[in-house]
Amino acid sequence: MKNVKCKVRGMYDFRGFVIVLATAFFSGLLCGVVGQDGQTMSAEEKSKTRDQVLEMFDHAYGSYMKYAYPADELMPLSCRGRVRGLEPSRGDIDDSLGKFSLTLIDTLDTLVLLNRLEEFEEAVKKTLKDVRLDNDVVVSVFETNIRVLGGLLGAHVMADLLKQRGEKMHWYRDELLHMAKDLGYRLLPAFNTTSGLPYPRVNLRYGVLNPLSRTGTETDTCTACAGTMILEFAALSRLSGDSVFETYARKALDVLWEKRQRDSDLMGTVINIHNGAWVRRDSGVGAGIDSYYEYLMKAYILLGDNMYLERFNTHYSAIMKYISQPPLLLSVHMHNPTVNVRGWMDSLLAFFPGLQVLRGDLKPAIETHEMLYQVTKQHKFLPEAFTSEFRVHWGQHPLRPEFAESTYFLYKATGDPYYLKVGQSIVEKLNAHTRVPCGFAAVQDVRTGIHEDRMDSFFLAEMFKYLYLLFSEKSHLPFDIDDYIFTTEAHLLPVSLSMAEPSCEVNGTDPSLTRKEDLFTYSCPSTQTLFPNNPTYAKTIRDNYKYLTGVGRDSHSSPARRIELPLHDTGMEPMEFLKSMGISFTPLTDMAAASIGSRSQDSQKGVFRVKLVAEVSQLPEEEVVPLIVQLISPPFLGRTVLTAGPAKFGMDLTKQEHGVKGSIVKSVPYTACAHIENALELQGHIVLALRGGCMFAAKARRLQEAGAIGVIFIDQREGSSSAETPLFQMVGDGEPTQDITVPLVFLFSREGAILTAALQQHCNVDVLLLPKERQLGRDKPEKLNIKFRLAQEGELDESEGDGATIRLVLQGEVAAEAEGERAGVTAPSHCTATSTGGDPQPFSQEQKAPEDSP
Repeated sequence: MKNVKCKVRGMYDFRGFVIVLATAFFSGLLCGVVGQDGQTMSAEEKSKTRDQVLEMFDHAYGSYMKYAYPADELMPLSCRGRVRGLEPSRGDIDDSLGKFSLTLIDTLDTLVLLNRLEEFEEAVKKTLKDVRLDNDVVVSVFETNIRVLGGLLGAHVMADLLKQRGEKMHWYRDELLHMAKDLGYRLLPAFNTTSGLPYPRVNLRYGVLNPLSRTGTETDTCTACAGTMILEFAALSRLSGDSVFETYARKALDVLWEKRQRDSDLMGTVINIHNGAWVRRDSGVGAGIDSYYEYLMKAYILLGDNMYLERFNTHYSAIMKYISQPPLLLSVHMHNPTVNVRGWMDSLLAFFPGLQVLRGDLKPAIETHEMLYQVTKQHKFLPEAFTSEFRVHWGQHPLRPEFAESTYFLYKATGDPYYLKVGQSIVEKLNAHTRVPCGFAAVQDVRTGIHEDRMDSFFLAEMFKYLYLLFSEKSHLPFDIDDYIFTTEAHLLPVSLSMAEPSCEVNGTDPSLTRKEDLFTYSCPSTQTLFPNNPTYAKTIRDNYKYLTGVGRDSHSSPARRIELPLHDTGMEPMEFLKSMGISFTPLTDMAAASIGSRSQDSQKGVFRVKLVAEVSQLPEEEVVPLIVQLISPPFLGRTVLTAGPAKFGMDLTKQEHGVKGSIVKSVPYTACAHIENALELQGHIVLALRGGCMFAAKARRLQEAGAIGVIFIDQREGSSSAETPLFQMVGDGEPTQDITVPLVFLFSREGAILTAALQQHCNVDVLLLPKERQLGRDKPEKLNIKFRLAQEGELDESEGDGATIRLVLQGEVAAEAEGERAGVTAPSHCTATSTGGDPQPFSQEQKAPEDSP
């Protein structure tokens, strides 16, 4: 085994695989259950919650096996399996489905951790009997690696462990490892690029460049997609003895490292797989880049190669310098990192506090985690994206586990039962708001609570692992969890793999690259260093963010602060100025009853007490102007109107008097995330494109270059509609969007289905894009002319009295004018007012209604 040089500095030494998860790190931390801020949890309460987690898992896994298996995923609202090609396409989300019983494979090692050993053995037998990996299906390289390859490797490790103990799996002969190797070879064609960065998709049967593969035209991939291969591929190499997998994964990491921005040491989010040029230069720690950083740290833990740690520390310093704005983590431009590229964060960054725990940097981990917890208290769950003011940006919540993951790691690091209470709230909310008869359903929008018919495999692979571990003692586990490292999908790989010989040449980080080292650069933390004689350390940090979103704050107004100013009543200008600012003031002599002793020298004439009241409130939600897609060609003739959302870039339809008209055509590919194959057909048309796969702005640019005069984006989330989900404005990709000049609108899937069905049924469908208020053919409000004349009292006969009558009773000045008319003063004999839509209209100045008229 190759030892890793460590600096101890009063902390725990670690060599090779004895790393941050070492038993010594956490022993002694979890003995007490008395919280630093009054939070406590008894052993009975922990046991009850642990049993609740097990029951929830049984419900979710049992529902999948009963209603969905052998399909890839469960549709919990429909109580059936999701089979790719038989259900409406959801765009890139479906790239994780390969007709290989995804949820079963992703759940295998969870069964062992939760002591469901009988179920595990039965599930392995089903996998070997039923699962095929040579399907003619195009799948995501990233998702298939972390879910399926990782699931097979984790299950193999568990099966081998149980067999060695003599408890179960006596018949097992490394069949799962052989399946993993077969799958690894099916993923390798994706690395056949000039740069060494993998294609984002591969056909399981035909690879990438085969004419039958239906893929290989992509030019871009995300940083995480290319940089999240090393754990699974290196483990496969070291377990199987075939070095090719680790070699290719390591080469991809080397390319990414070389493409970092040398001044800032930051990474972009999307990169060209052929020439290595950055396509999206925004740099953060969330979607598209998250697990790249995670795998650098964990590759060091799993493989014992110092190079991975050096690279991680380099990036981590840059993250903490530019992206971390405690408690926020905001994306910046990699070439100009002092500029934030957006004002919102996505929920995937919730893993980052857990990664900071692994490094030992607990203060920012506690800060960010507390911010995320406050967001969950406000919205029940983490929205898929939320603004820096903690408002919802994207409302979906697909049962993501990253927040539970960080909660578990913080509890392991601190032993603070506060985090048990956080975990308990996760359990309660899942049961209360996502549980359905056939499993657990994702939330389509946290603002409405409406469910979505999906239960992703990661819910079983990750969520239940972290929740069960959070409420378990070591005696409850079938093995020592500290002997394993979690992959990004929470599959378990043994850290003993670091004792295996490296399967490729060591390629160290540039020796000229020197970074300032800190306390945790080469050491894992101990409580003596983190909490020196200060048991309230974590609580002190959390308290600064306790009411970050306003939830839980005392609703009673705080006592008003008072400031005395020498405002003399002989000059009222200053007082009027303060009034105009909303500041109220009263003479001290008038407040004597409320303030004892105020009749003293303060009560002199002309001295006022000014009451300053400050109210903290959220900024109002930005108003979304609804647009419409109106079908105007026969047989629709304007009668079919679909509500649409706007974009913050592209043509402003509110400034187009007559909107934009054109015939609709579908883009090929439908997501418009790759080269447009039917560009000639799109010229001069309004194009339909499916949401997902890449940013709206990237799609818009491709389609505009192809000659589109407008774009209608259609939501890939099945069942979404404008009637149930609030409209939102599409945002750009962090780059300037002035080059995009075509109009862009967004339809939810139900409205989009109407439009695509119309296109399928009729060869030519013309639509009009315009603001909803300018809808073509909308009935104009009927105008009603009403004449008024002055009549003598009692003049109305009975027939006139039976109809609709407006009576004006003249009093005051109007009555005086009537008297003047009787005296011979000329007055108008009648006047005319217009009432719109039947509602009474305000009188003009000349027709002013008396204030006390009935």
